[in-house]
Amino acid sequence: MSDLTKLKIAEARDALRKGDLTSVELTQACLSAIDAADALNAFVHKTPEIALDQARAADARRGADAPALNGIPLGIKDLFCTKGVPSQAASGILKGFRPEYESTVSANLFADGAVMLGKLNMDEFAMGSSNETSVYGDAVNPWKIDDRMLTPGGSSGGSAAAVAADLCLGATGTDTGGSIRQPAAFTGITGIKPTYGRCSRWGIVAFASSLDQAGPMTKDVRDAAIMLQSMCSHDVKDSTSAALPVPDFEAALTGDIKGKTIGIPKEYRMDGMPQEIEKLWADGTAMLKDAGAKIVDISLPHTKYALPAYYVIAPAEASSNLARYDGVRFGHRAKLAQGDGITEMYEKTRAEGFGPEVQRRVMVGTYVLSAGFYDAYYNRARRVRALIKRDFDLAFEAGVDAILTPATPSSAFGLGEMAEADPIQMYLNDVFTVTVNLAGLPGIAVPAGLGANGLPLGLQLIGRPWEEGDLLNIAYSLERAAGFVAKPSKWW
Repeated sequence: MSDLTKLKIAEARDALRKGDLTSVELTQACLSAIDAADALNAFVHKTPEIALDQARAADARRGADAPALNGIPLGIKDLFCTKGVPSQAASGILKGFRPEYESTVSANLFADGAVMLGKLNMDEFAMGSSNETSVYGDAVNPWKIDDRMLTPGGSSGGSAAAVAADLCLGATGTDTGGSIRQPAAFTGITGIKPTYGRCSRWGIVAFASSLDQAGPMTKDVRDAAIMLQSMCSHDVKDSTSAALPVPDFEAALTGDIKGKTIGIPKEYRMDGMPQEIEKLWADGTAMLKDAGAKIVDISLPHTKYALPAYYVIAPAEASSNLARYDGVRFGHRAKLAQGDGITEMYEKTRAEGFGPEVQRRVMVGTYVLSAGFYDAYYNRARRVRALIKRDFDLAFEAGVDAILTPATPSSAFGLGEMAEADPIQMYLNDVFTVTVNLAGLPGIAVPAGLGANGLPLGLQLIGRPWEEGDLLNIAYSLERAAGFVAKPSKWW
């Protein structure tokens, strides 16, 4: 069997179960691909010894009744705490931190026999849309159309680049405002953010606790269903984790969406939207209609307030969560001058440890939570959030099964092109995705075509809460109709 790293999770699972392939062979192929792909800067902590130990254990466990992920090599985003392995959230302030515990999501994956190839690059503390705020340097999109290096998106940029470049068969991501779906769209892969509470947040470094949610990034929808089922669980260590049974997501993939109602929100038709994004959206709508779905126009009137509300709530929660990084118990501690006290230690440590984007968001968050501005900004944003959620509730109550929108306002842009501009231009990359986090809904990005420049473009489907199986099935139908099979040409 050649080109082992190009296998999808479902294909590798079937080959492993038949005995056509061993996990050690598959893992070694991935490790070789990772070593040859340093130009992408996707893997920032390689763990070959752990990977091969896990692969040997998976081969010993192999059989028809082994879990679907048994022996499957994955990458783990650096936001997930992994026992004994550096877990820095791509920040200088956590340099040298090796947790003594395992995040619930990664523990679930390893219990099902998954193999960890290493930790993946990301924006610092998941704050970014281009993977340019990482202490490890930029992750690079494997898609290349000219002499520029392109962003893989963010914050899960390393995960997206690794999956798109066939360095691993799947990867974990996290999504606070689009950090799974936007990079998936930029790299031509699939990424799903499940309903808030479906995956435990325990052991995942917190950015904004009411918005963060883990999810899989994979080569297609079936693989996303397989990986998501392993990642999900109720967890008593996370008070926001839902005590609901996890359905068989793969079994839901019938491809039959006859009678389903798909909503097209008029508010997502933004001024200045590129023509190719408009066309992609129209083509996706036609594909779902041809598959038997009913298409209806809907209104989500508070959409225009989503970005400003998000960029009040997320920094506010970040400033609270990041207060714990003070140089006292773990991570970086600044060198102090004679006469410096504890206040100077806090100030110098945080100034050295946090990058500019994290500092910006902490300052914004502290400002909107301050006594004079709490009601004017934070409480008002919370009320807007409730109205945004109500918009979705009304659409679903009216019989809509899923909502189709673009995933991003453009294809991938060049590294450095937007970071030097007004940061608000970067924040606008989240325009189609933040509403889903504010409402706590499941959302999936599916590659649906190539733009005029030859770069992948994605569509987003938004589902009813806790109905990831139905959402995945609609995405599966869209995926089959779109027939997207393009891959980046290897240049690295």
